Amino acid sequence: MKACRLSLKFLHLVALGLVSSVALANTGTVTQLSGTLSVIKADGSVRILAQKSEVVGGDTVNTQKDSYAQIKFADGGTITLKPNTSVKIEQFRFKQEEPEKDSFIFGLVKGGLRAVTGLVGKRGDKDAYSLGTVTATIGIRGTSYGADDCLTTPCPKPNSSDNLEPGVYVSVTDGEIIATNNAGSQSFLAGQFGAISDRNSRPRFLSTDPGLQFTPPATFIQSIMTGVAVNGGKSQECVVRR
Repeated sequence: MKACRLSLKFLHLVALGLVSSVALANTGTVTQLSGTLSVIKADGSVRILAQKSEVVGGDTVNTQKDSYAQIKFADGGTITLKPNTSVKIEQFRFKQEEPEKDSFIFGLVKGGLRAVTGLVGKRGDKDAYSLGTVTATIGIRGTSYGADDCLTTPCPKPNSSDNLEPGVYVSVTDGEIIATNNAGSQSFLAGQFGAISDRNSRPRFLSTDPGLQFTPPATFIQSIMTGVAVNGGKSQECVVRR
């Protein structure tokens, strides 16, 4: 339990303004959580996260079955994780006064996410923001988008006993994304859907929505819309001891 007390002490220091604002600028914060969210730190330690827990570059965050989590970063961007999802935060760097040093590089290891971009990638280097997947790297031009890895883990086809064709599926709600791999690049605009079968196959358009629905509990959706925390997960961050 000592690790939990240390975490709460840190949050208390933040509230008092005793922690460097520069350090905080390079972090993300768990703003909504339903279920269980864990993180593997760069040193290999594992923690169960709670609401207001922080994530930094080098962290790999993981949701469990029936779990959803939203992480908000210092630049205003968010990523919302579906159940059984793993995301590696390779690097996040943001300082209000130095847009030329912005960087947000992360990878979808498995599962699916929905993201709304913040200032990184909008105000300075347009290539400062990128999401890596097993089949392509996704860049943005100020957008809201989704990505689902159906290659690492099969995705059920809606209203069928079959699975979707293996690959990474993307969707765009607002703005534009550019998917790039060994076969070339393809941009997708708001309202469009795409699929990338592997790193040597060119990203392609889909004529219809593949049906990879994002259906978290009603309380989770309501909490995001209202900004009121509804947390079905752990109430305190703790280290997992082996």
